[in-house]
Amino acid sequence: MKLLATPRFLKSIPAARRAEVLTAMKAAGVAYGQPHVHAGLGLRRIRPFMECRCGLDLRLIFQREGQALVFHLCGTHDEVESFLKNQR
Repeated sequence: MKLLATPRFLKSIPAARRAEVLTAMKAAGVAYGQPHVHAGLGLRRIRPFMECRCGLDLRLIFQREGQALVFHLCGTHDEVESFLKNQR
């Protein structure tokens, strides 16, 4: 599965955690569509998006578009809540 990132996503990644976020993105790409693997990543649906964890404090928000996963936001729980409110 192809992984894409929006400009907003790229700006939202903490500089010190870029490698960790990239690893979580790759893991989400591998686990997407395999429910038994989802639990370890904290992959869950937040319609119309999906969310996965990156450590204890960061969440990655993405959605499937064709054959790609498009990542929209890397943020804390509060930042994710704000993002989701603005999307509705």
